[in-house]
Amino acid sequence: MIGKLEAQLLGDLPDVEFIIFDKSKGWSEYKKLRLEVKKRHFDILLHMQTSMRSNIASLMIPADIRLGFDRARAKDYQSFFVTDQIAAEPRQHVMEGFLGFLKALGIQKPLIQWNIPVPPKAEKVAAEYLPGDQRTLVISPCASPRFRNFRNWHVEGYAALADYAVKKHGLRVVLIGAPTVVEKKYGEQISKQVQSPIMNLIGKTGLKELLAILKRATVVIAPDSGPAHIANAAGTPVIGLYATTNPDRARAYLSEKWLVNRYPEAVHTFLGKSVDDVPWGTRVRHEEAMSLIKIEDVTRKLDDFMASL
Repeated sequence: MIGKLEAQLLGDLPDVEFIIFDKSKGWSEYKKLRLEVKKRHFDILLHMQTSMRSNIASLMIPADIRLGFDRARAKDYQSFFVTDQIAAEPRQHVMEGFLGFLKALGIQKPLIQWNIPVPPKAEKVAAEYLPGDQRTLVISPCASPRFRNFRNWHVEGYAALADYAVKKHGLRVVLIGAPTVVEKKYGEQISKQVQSPIMNLIGKTGLKELLAILKRATVVIAPDSGPAHIANAAGTPVIGLYATTNPDRARAYLSEKWLVNRYPEAVHTFLGKSVDDVPWGTRVRHEEAMSLIKIEDVTRKLDDFMASL
């Protein structure tokens, strides 16, 4: 069962049946879900979302076993909606938490692959935007707007970084993002401040086209955001910019080596504590937190990555 937006990216995975749940439709969508599955019965439901909306949706699905998170991670009273729980493992990456569901099924050594289909049309669009084989830096400057600007680095940093990437490494630089007001404004402001030619594709691609572009990129730079994790799934290294969220919990899973991590400093500066003293998953909701990341932090990490090629 998957959300309407997420289905645009994953809905064509082979050998997987998707039931789309459009949360924007409210209570009518629960009724639709119940009618869709009422004549079916499942051996096991993997309850992998900790929200009351997901809890209620799970009640519509007939299943013998309802497997959820351990009590510490079962937010929004998920424990009352499941019959079994995965093993408690404190201070894990989110991905490791999901793999805990496989361990509960007896799969101890999973093969991690993201084989998300890329339609020919999306490949064509990506090739038109990024022709040839020039090394390309994709910058996804913004996280979800529902988190305000806490996760977003500043425009000046991105502009300086883009100029550095072009002049020092000869990279083609591309901006990507959704067509939100915040992201479009970021793209416009970065484009005005750079001295080098860059391509602004913010708001101009669908999810499949975004995936195709990320697959063609040499490296991606992004804060804690959806595109960072899509790039991870595409097999493209991610230089993650982290100060407001804990990268040990939420980084691009395969790109730990390329982290820019100012989260411990942010926790100390704005919460007056150490990482060990705050609950796992604590966010630093302060507008100045991402400013702890200096331009030199990011250019140094980009230098290291380019030297590794």
